Amino acid sequence: MTQALSQLAVVGVIGAGAMGAGIAQVAAQGGHPVKLLDNRPGAAAQAIAGIRAQFEKMAAKGKLSPELASAAGARLQAVDQVSELADAALVVEAIVENLQVKQTLFKELEAVVSGGCILASNTSSISITAIGAALASPQRLAGLHFFNPAPLMALVEVVSGLATAPEVAGTLYDTALAWGKTPVHAKSTPGFIVNRVARPYYAEALRVLTEGGADCATLDACCREAGGFRMGPFELMDMIGHDVNFAVTSSVWRAFFNDPRFLPSLIQQDLVDAGFLGKKSGRGFYSYEEGASKPPPATVPALARPHAIVLYGQSAAARAIALRLQANGVAFTQAQAKGDTLATAGDATLRVTDGRTATRCAFDTQTPNTVLIDLALDYSKATRLAVSVAARCDDAAANSAIGLLQAADFAVSQLQDIPGLIVMRTVAMLANEAADAVNQGVCDAAAVDTAMRLGVNYPCGPLAWANSLGLAQLSTVLGHLAQTYGEDRYRTSPLIQHHVFAAKDFS
Repeated sequence: MTQALSQLAVVGVIGAGAMGAGIAQVAAQGGHPVKLLDNRPGAAAQAIAGIRAQFEKMAAKGKLSPELASAAGARLQAVDQVSELADAALVVEAIVENLQVKQTLFKELEAVVSGGCILASNTSSISITAIGAALASPQRLAGLHFFNPAPLMALVEVVSGLATAPEVAGTLYDTALAWGKTPVHAKSTPGFIVNRVARPYYAEALRVLTEGGADCATLDACCREAGGFRMGPFELMDMIGHDVNFAVTSSVWRAFFNDPRFLPSLIQQDLVDAGFLGKKSGRGFYSYEEGASKPPPATVPALARPHAIVLYGQSAAARAIALRLQANGVAFTQAQAKGDTLATAGDATLRVTDGRTATRCAFDTQTPNTVLIDLALDYSKATRLAVSVAARCDDAAANSAIGLLQAADFAVSQLQDIPGLIVMRTVAMLANEAADAVNQGVCDAAAVDTAMRLGVNYPCGPLAWANSLGLAQLSTVLGHLAQTYGEDRYRTSPLIQHHVFAAKDFS
């Protein structure tokens, strides 16, 4: 049984940059005396002045009493030497992402702190096992990965290396909880939880862009307005910085011995090579120069409402479209489920994508006038849907299908006929990677869903989303993607396969 560090325990933080200062702020607000160290003269004192200013702002806004704000600020102390951390019960490093530099620092710390002092790294990508290999007592080292900005972001990944003592990880977990954070346990593998499981959000969008499926603005809009993601993948990569995002992807890919699931994108490499790094450089997928405007998503102009609309079955999409049509006074009829047919409109047959192209689906079902719609987090609230049209679908049928969706108040973006459209293939791959992380013992299902909701603001945990979609359907989508591309990238996680065969989900 572990417990959080006493508030009397001194917390040392090394590195007074944005992350180190943020961690120091969290620990001081949590009641601990905090010593902040940086090798740049005056940097620690400057950071502390900034933290105290933040406490004053919080007090002015009523988020913290003036007394607590003053007390928290008073608990911060700038120090100049590692030796001044001798009385620390916990030391967190937030310095440069370099294995050798971190190893050197922790070896120096080992010679200074007590035998009971916990050592923690805020690294986002370096193996905790590798850092600990240089220490005499690697069992005292763990990862304590905060997300930027640390005072605001709830998630903390508590990462155990091969030698990390369970009680050390437990104490860090309990301490992070006492600081008001939401910690999750993770094993030290490439990318830990968030940086590993998030890779498909960028990778699938980049793949669709490479194949000419749609432009960046359209794909971003579909992910936001149908998928419920706070930011589309291209605007998010621009915000993160392509140098950073590409480096993380490349690092995870190399660490997994070039697993094609994490293959970096040539498009993103070109952006990095050109110096088009996103917002910070003024140009990425979008322009951020003064006066530049973001291009609008491609949206099909308003079409006539079809006269004969039939909705089949009681799927989430069918129920939501029915309610939306009713709200707009649009006539339709309902019928019993008919295979995977969602609706018919005139001569068009609408289905939710199952990972096939519309053309392949039309061929397999012998229904040339096939139109596929994308996945939505909530079809009743989505404002946009992506569609694809089979090669042999005639224009009148395609217009009827799109007119039906417009009558239900969806903005419609027609993509090229790519497998899985954009939201469906992205969610399927996110869930697949999350399942693999669980299957490989990196974390449990609850932790991966919590991490992705809080660490990168996903609207739903990927495994909870998989449950909602249905694991059999998810497996079908992945199978069709693998069949289309013939790549190991789309292999279905053994854990998903097992759950399908066992008729269970991730709850």
